[in-house]
Parts: sequence; C-alpha cells; structure tokens
Amino acid sequence: MLKVEHLTKMFGGLAAVNDVSVEFGANQINAIIGPNGAGKSTFFNLISGVHQPTSGRILLEGKDVTTMRCDHVAKLGVGRTFQTTNLFETATVLDNLIVGYRLRTNSGLWDVLINSKRLQAEEKAAREKAREALDFVGLTYAENRYIADCTQEERKRVAFALALATQPKIVLLDEPAAGVNPEETEGLADLMKKMVKHGLTVCLIEHKMDMIMGIADKIMVLDHGEKIAEGTPEEVKNNPVVIEAYLGSDHDAAA
Repeated sequence: MLKVEHLTKMFGGLAAVNDVSVEFGANQINAIIGPNGAGKSTFFNLISGVHQPTSGRILLEGKDVTTMRCDHVAKLGVGRTFQTTNLFETATVLDNLIVGYRLRTNSGLWDVLINSKRLQAEEKAAREKAREALDFVGLTYAENRYIADCTQEERKRVAFALALATQPKIVLLDEPAAGVNPEETEGLADLMKKMVKHGLTVCLIEHKMDMIMGIADKIMVLDHGEKIAEGTPEEVKNNPVVIEAYLGSDHDAAA
C-alpha cells in the first residue's frame, strides 16, 4: 500500500526525518512511535504532501507521489487527522463533514451563482456521504450539534469521520487517542479495527503504548528522525534499542 524509500527532510541544518525506508501493508494497522521530537508528525506531513522531502521517494500503491501537492495526494486516497483537532466550532458536525467531501466535487463559482443541477446533485451526495461517515463512527445522533458543544471524544470521532468523508484508501491518524480517558481510548481503538475490516489501511502516531501494542500489526520506531526499529508489537517491545531510546524503565518494570 505505502512504500517509503530513503526519505529525508531537512529544515536548515536539522534532519527532521533522516533516510527512513519502510513499507506498510494494506488492510493493516501500522503504528509510528518514538519520543517527542522524533520526526513522527514530519513523517506524516511528507506522506500527505504537506511538506516536500529533501530526498527519497514515496510510493502509494506503486505510484510515485513524492512531489505531489497535498490535495492531489488526498484525491489518490490519503486521509489525514492532526494532533490538534481543528474543526469549525460554530458549524454543525454535519456541515464540518461536508467540507471533507468537497474534495470529490467539480462544481465551480458559476455553478454556485446559477445554483446548477450539478451543484444540487453534489450537495445531495455530499450530505449522504457525510451521514454515512457519521454512522460509521457512531455519531449519527450528533449531526446537528455544533462542534463547540461536542466533547473531546466526540471531536476525535468527527475528525475520523472527516478523514473518511474524503473517501480514502489509507488514513493517517496523528495521536487519535490524545486527551481521552481509557474507556474512550478503547472505543477509538475499536473504530480503527473497524476501518481495517472495511478495507482501509490505518497508520497512526500514538503515545499510548497499551493501545498500540494491542491493535498494531506493525510498528516503526523513530528517534531523532531515524528509524531505529520495526516489526510486530512483540518484537518492538523486546528490542533493547527501543527500550533504551523510548520505552525506558517503565517498560522494564512492567515486563
């Protein structure tokens, strides 16, 4: 599904991502872990086209997307959430999701001015797709609720639904369980498993190790921009380099 070859991103003299190569298979949950400042979000920004790499290649289903703009990458099937859930606070949940579906529409200014049949058809389709995404994430009841009135966990689910509304093949989730309690974390983990069951590929950045070890098929570990390990959860949690760099003494005590 996703293949990265010798990916590097320099900011001035600093290598935020340094010569990283990895493959993430389709219909799996793939996790990227590492200390703060390890380059995880930069890695996602490179995959999604937010940043252009200094060197290296990014292949999506065999297609080179290395230098593509983020909107073109999204149209090829890369959905994305961010650490901070940026939503339109004074708009409803449903209206926030309709924005995501706009990626797939063709109406222009003229269509808006004359209220064309194409615009009307796309508006109807956008609402239908938005409601499908809401149903998928379990938020049908909240479609008319303003974002400002949503809980943190509901906002997380709206962000998931917004990524799904772009009709992705692979979804990049940046700390999807940050700021929610253990019960809510379990619910979000179940939602990620549901995505995979419905044919999606999930890549996530997360610091909640219990969740990662319980759901990930594959884990890549970054430290100071470099890949220091990859493998199954069992392989990663027993890797002495990973324990030294990231899991640390808490892991030793729990082992």
